[in-house]
Parts: sequence; structure tokens; C-alpha cells
Amino acid sequence: MSDLKTRTRPAALLLTSSAEARIADLMAKAPADAIGVKLSTPRRGCSGLAYSVDYVSEAKPFDERIDTPGGTLFVDGGSILYLIGSTMNWVEDDFAAGFVFVNPNAKGECGCGESFTV
Repeated sequence: MSDLKTRTRPAALLLTSSAEARIADLMAKAPADAIGVKLSTPRRGCSGLAYSVDYVSEAKPFDERIDTPGGTLFVDGGSILYLIGSTMNWVEDDFAAGFVFVNPNAKGECGCGESFTV
């Protein structure tokens, strides 16, 4: 036997406590077949890529799985390279509510904040 020790791999994406609470809220209202929510970066918007969060009913082989106290966040395997090191937050004010991302991989964003480029 070897004395080789393994360490837990850090999550590719960090979630704030408010993002975790929002995932818990979403999962409390989720369709019966939902196993979590999934973050992806579809091609959309004026800068090229956008952030999208949707319910997911099955895990894909290359998806990154991040377990939170209120449910599971899956990150699309094709999007993970654009998101490594990012922080996902949930922000609400009097006029808007939504997930906000601090993404060190983004080289620019569009003026409306809906999309980004890498």
C-alpha cells in the first residue's frame, strides 16, 4: 500500500451563499423529474456567449457537478472552460433579480450585460 493521499478537487465555480439559497428555492419549485439546475453558456447576445440556468432531468457524462445544501448545480461540459474560477452570485434589488457572474475568463461584455466574450 502506498501512503499516497488524495485531496478533494476544488469546484470549478464558486457559489455565494445567496446563489446557493436561490438554487434551493428553484429546487423547491422544480418539476418532479428535475435532478438539479444546469448552467451553460449558449451562443447568444451581442458579445457571443450568455449565461443560462435551466432545470435538468439527467446528468450528462462531461457535466461538472457541484453539490450545494439546497440542490445540485450542473455546469455544462462544453461551457466549463469559459467558467473556471468564476463566482456565481444571486442579486436582488427593487428593479431586478438574477444571477450575476464574476468571470476572470471574460475578455469583454456587451453594454447591456447579457453576454460576454472570451
